[in-house]
Amino acid sequence: MYIQQLYTSCLSEAAYYIESEGQAAVIDPLRDIDSYVELAKSRGASIKYIFETHFHADFISGHLDLSKATGAPIVYGPGTVTKYPIHLAKDAERFTIGKVSIEVLHTPGHTIESSCYLLRDEQDLPYAVFTGDTLFVGDVGRPDLSSGQLSKEELAGLLYDSLQNKIIPLPDEVIVYPAHGPGSACGKQLGAETQSTIGQQKRSNYALQAGSREQFIEEVNAGLEAPPQYFPINARINKEGYHALDAVLEKGMQALTPDELQVRLKTSDVLLIDTRPSAEFVSGFVPGAISIGLDGRFAEWAGSLLPFDQPILLVTDPGKEEESVIRLARVGFDKMEGYLAGGFAAWQAAEKPIDLIIDVEADELAMDLPHDPHLLVLDVRKPAEYGEGHIAGALNIPLNDLHDPASMANIEDHHNLYVHCAGGYRSVIAASLLKRQGIHNLRNVTGGWKSIKEQEGIPIEKEPSVLN
Repeated sequence: MYIQQLYTSCLSEAAYYIESEGQAAVIDPLRDIDSYVELAKSRGASIKYIFETHFHADFISGHLDLSKATGAPIVYGPGTVTKYPIHLAKDAERFTIGKVSIEVLHTPGHTIESSCYLLRDEQDLPYAVFTGDTLFVGDVGRPDLSSGQLSKEELAGLLYDSLQNKIIPLPDEVIVYPAHGPGSACGKQLGAETQSTIGQQKRSNYALQAGSREQFIEEVNAGLEAPPQYFPINARINKEGYHALDAVLEKGMQALTPDELQVRLKTSDVLLIDTRPSAEFVSGFVPGAISIGLDGRFAEWAGSLLPFDQPILLVTDPGKEEESVIRLARVGFDKMEGYLAGGFAAWQAAEKPIDLIIDVEADELAMDLPHDPHLLVLDVRKPAEYGEGHIAGALNIPLNDLHDPASMANIEDHHNLYVHCAGGYRSVIAASLLKRQGIHNLRNVTGGWKSIKEQEGIPIEKEPSVLN
């Protein structure tokens, strides 16, 4: 028996490859399927089944393309309704892979169709459970993403029953392999590890220690932030189907000259996304470009900030064009229509107009604060981050909200904006969005809050009202 976790850090997503006697199964594959196909080929195995734990909301699964490439059926648990062929499994149904088997454990709660998959070894003993978004290390899946007509309280109740009846009774030594690790928005306090055991989780996971069903429902729903706006879009795509990734790549990998890009930007309602690191972007970029660097949680921020119905053109570091297209496709973007050949250097060489963002360090902000009556600090961190500590008088508009005109009501033409986040990645995205809206009198505070809180002369305060 062989198990491999294939973890994608920028999405905090774990897919799994299980193999026995030359037969393999893949659980929760990403949209770009080459790694699974090549892994099976390198090991002389064939993929027999594709298991999905639920309709994922935070990424587009590769189940359709992988099934087409291998002929393997797509398996979902009870309660699943799709617009494409699947094997609709029954609760407790088993699937044989070589000398091992995978048993379906229907565990509604995160969603109605959510199911875990119990791997039984060659002696038919429980060995590992692939828990999807039902159970994480240190947490459970959020029950507020909607499933049918049920409320988050009703779903949380179902999740409690699923954990009590299907997961907690498993032997303590059974390995827990969840679908997500730290940073995922599918839970609220995922632990640092990407695997555990049933025993460890029973001892340390708050959600498994609730004294009653009512207590569990209250604790699991407490403190949930609003989910990213792309979650329902991705869930719908995974349920209904999508274009083959090869077709998306073919369209997205069209090289455009600076002249061609300039014409496209003038004649159509396209989005220009610059995926270079933020430190490169601030030094010069195509006017109107939105910075979302590949070096951060790229796909998550793209899904949270960009519309899905507009064409997208790309500026990337040379050699990063395909990666940019694939990572956008992972969260459901299909309208990539080309990239700037030669990158930003080609734009400069063609003597096209450029824009830039002025960087300032925390010590310069400290010097300017007492003397500039029009200075306004814009803190684009989450409310909880802001509440833990912020510059006195700073305006908090989380990056997620910058696309909402109502959130900009307190920014006026005479303001000198100093924009910051925690470390610098989000503030550059924010600055690019502000410039795209015609707000150019701004500066980006390098190092963000990490540098600001260590700088003398900057008044700091907390906001207890947003910490509860």
